[in-house]
Amino acid sequence: MSFLFGGGRPQPSSAEKIAAAETEIEMVSDMFNRLVSSCTKKCLPPTYAEADLNKGESVCLDRCVSKFFDVNVKVSEKMQGEAGQRQGGAAGGGGGGMFGM
Repeated sequence: MSFLFGGGRPQPSSAEKIAAAETEIEMVSDMFNRLVSSCTKKCLPPTYAEADLNKGESVCLDRCVSKFFDVNVKVSEKMQGEAGQRQGGAAGGGGGGMFGM
């Protein structure tokens, strides 16, 4: 029963925790940069006519961001499922995506 209290699996060291946090920050930053680049190209003209977004631009950006995250969650779930199958089918079906949605 020691596996219930963390006795069965070695705990990561501080250096491993820091490395994991740095990797996660890099992944989130990369995703954010890809989101901004993709949705900006799709929804905003290269020249600005006004200081504020117009209704069409605002709606386009909102939908673009929503679709970007929906696709990200679906891809993450698919990749987790495939990784679980390669490891013997032991993967749980818990929340997917980078943010546990």
